Amino acid sequence: MTLPFSIDLHGKVAVVTGGSGVLGSVLCEALAEAGAKVVILARNQEKIDQVVTSIQKDDGEAYGFSVDVLNKKDLERVHKKIQENIGPCSILINGAGGNHPKATTSHEYYPSEQVVPEGEQSFFDLDTEAVGSLFHMNFLGTLIPSQVFCKDMIGQQDAAVINISSMNADKPLTKIPAYSGAKAAISNFTEWLAVYFSKVGIRVNAIAPGFFLTDQNKELMIQEDGQLSPRAHKILSQTPEGRFGKPEELIGTMLWLVSQQASSFVNGVVIPVDGGFSAYSGV
Repeated sequence: MTLPFSIDLHGKVAVVTGGSGVLGSVLCEALAEAGAKVVILARNQEKIDQVVTSIQKDDGEAYGFSVDVLNKKDLERVHKKIQENIGPCSILINGAGGNHPKATTSHEYYPSEQVVPEGEQSFFDLDTEAVGSLFHMNFLGTLIPSQVFCKDMIGQQDAAVINISSMNADKPLTKIPAYSGAKAAISNFTEWLAVYFSKVGIRVNAIAPGFFLTDQNKELMIQEDGQLSPRAHKILSQTPEGRFGKPEELIGTMLWLVSQQASSFVNGVVIPVDGGFSAYSGV
């Protein structure tokens, strides 16, 4: 991998939750290329191993653990292994999260005829357990790893936490109220945690990606015939760049935020990486 600029992360341990996904794996590879010891936390061991192997083939140092970030005891068990065998965490990327189909409406607007066809889902049909699960996955999936790994960072003076928010946090997309609300909670939590840790050397910021193709949204964006879906066309019409983001386009922002030399006075901010989506009024 070729980095957009060079920073030196040798000697640092970077823990990445959700590190086996499309976006997370690219961030892991970049951290390793910069010299960090990368620890990938996710559920699927096979996917974790693929990222670890890819990094090691490029002479990087990587480790992987299958763990549920919502299970604090399990996470603390893994944390102990990391401390004993790899070292204390200096960088935490909270990338675990996702949406849930039962927390998503079938329509952008409630049908004017006030009849919801069978098999479709209105706001009134949203599964409250799915909504709760989604909030846990995104918000608690950020809070709990921060509780576990930020203990290592206290007093380091150059430790960094990066949360993964979304452009949905600022202006919610249609159909996905729970996901948008959960990401809004992450943005708010980022600001709170940055203030809370400001006296002990830990900076906390967030990246808010615009629209990137991932395993989770690909079916919504790409039709069976390989063409863009109507929703994808609508999204791109509101993105001045006129395209989806590429995973590697998150790397520069991440490296800037974890670099004490480059961003030591940047704290408590949410950085959009969205191709101009948040700047465009639609007119």
